Amino acid sequence: MLPAPIESRDLPSHIAAMRVTTWAEYGLIVSLHLAKRAGQGPVAARELAEQERLPHDYVEQILLRLRRGGLVESVRGAKGGYHLAREPQAISVKDVIEASEHVTFEVNCDLHPVDPQRCSPDASCSIRPVWRMLEHRINDLLAGISLADLTHDEPELYQIAGVLAGN
Repeated sequence: MLPAPIESRDLPSHIAAMRVTTWAEYGLIVSLHLAKRAGQGPVAARELAEQERLPHDYVEQILLRLRRGGLVESVRGAKGGYHLAREPQAISVKDVIEASEHVTFEVNCDLHPVDPQRCSPDASCSIRPVWRMLEHRINDLLAGISLADLTHDEPELYQIAGVLAGN
């Protein structure tokens, strides 16, 4: 007889699920907003926050992270604001997530081991390679999708990314 499946709510919070953080999500929303406005001049942080219905403080922090990551530039003055530092097709989703969050995928068994003796980077583990391969696949996928790609409709984006809708 098979053991009962483990429900995610039964797991420690650090391994409960693979998730996209608020930083990454807001970073993509802000970057996509700027991509759609490329060539139209800078956008004020407050205006961007209002149009995207995001908290202004978060938008300011995201823009700072994106600027430090070399993805956006700021313009001072009455008509100042932010614009992309490069063309939308030259900025990948991976670039945005790394600038917003600093990583795209964390291998939790290294960072938060369930069993320190079994799950340390020095211990042999037959599961860790799966997470490493997944990390590389995710990074490759995200690196292959640009902000310009995200301006397309959802079905087109699935085609660009080589993913079947709903899978």
